[in-house]
Amino acid sequence: MKAWVLHQKSDIRYEEIADPKIKENEVLLEVKACGICGSDVPRVYRGDAHVYPLIIGHEFSGIVKSIGTKVSEKWIGKRVGVFPLIPCRKCKMCQTEKYEMCSNYNYLGSRSNGGFAQLAAVPESNLIELPDDVSYENAAMLEPMAVAVYAIRKGTDEFKLVNSANIVVCGLGTIGLLIVSFLLEAGYRNVYVIGNKTSQKNRVMELGVAEDRYFEKWEKDIDVNLYFECVGKKESILQGLELLAPEGTMVTAGNPASDIEFPQKVYWKILRKQLRILGTWNSRFTGKIDDDWHYVIKRLAEGNVQPDKLITHRLKLEELEKGLEIMRDKKEDYCKIMVCE
Repeated sequence: MKAWVLHQKSDIRYEEIADPKIKENEVLLEVKACGICGSDVPRVYRGDAHVYPLIIGHEFSGIVKSIGTKVSEKWIGKRVGVFPLIPCRKCKMCQTEKYEMCSNYNYLGSRSNGGFAQLAAVPESNLIELPDDVSYENAAMLEPMAVAVYAIRKGTDEFKLVNSANIVVCGLGTIGLLIVSFLLEAGYRNVYVIGNKTSQKNRVMELGVAEDRYFEKWEKDIDVNLYFECVGKKESILQGLELLAPEGTMVTAGNPASDIEFPQKVYWKILRKQLRILGTWNSRFTGKIDDDWHYVIKRLAEGNVQPDKLITHRLKLEELEKGLEIMRDKKEDYCKIMVCE
């Protein structure tokens, strides 16, 4: 098969390699679509991969071509999405089905081979069947959509946030835009956003955010109940802590770009306003109807969310490096870059 193989930092090659040999609990997936995640760029160019050689790509979907000896035959020919985290199923968090916090996990596309290839080996327990009306492209965005839903559930469900609460989403990359989309779909009325590009403004307005609720510099005098930090920078974190009302909540969803330190006066604000800071990472996938992935699938099937509106580039598999360079060099505007058939 053809695949993109990362041999060392900055050394990624499109080459012919052997087809994956599936284990007894795995399926062989013909990959139909795979999105480039922001984390793929440092994985390739900064040396953040955990192993070499490696096929990157963890946001993918496809069709099951063959199965291992212990896999149910029902999967043959099924269209599926893929949860990329492979839990150990032995640690304390796995025992409570909180697999996203597994202490000894594997991960498709960063610790083992992923989706930027014609074929991929995937554990049966990591598959989710797609309804007929969910496209492969939308299914390849299940992972970032579920990440967004997980962040929203942490920030709203746990504290019974009412629909009239004031919510700010800072950072309008893919995750930030998806958080906005799912907040609006869930009926939250007072959603404000902070971005830094005209293209981000246009995208978020297309999702349904009013123009007067988009800010490049915050100028609104309101009590903010919930703040989503989707940038991963000190400045946006400090801004959120300043904006939050007493007993407000910050949900951190942005990967940190560098070390982050709190000045003493900011730390006092956390104490005196009794703020909550919630860390989130990944999403909840248990295979049960109430997990984040099934939540997303239901809304996709109903047509309530349309993530393909965020796709700005569609590339063939052999063009992956072009997409990585667009994201690395910021040479043109982009949101989600999708590699598909």
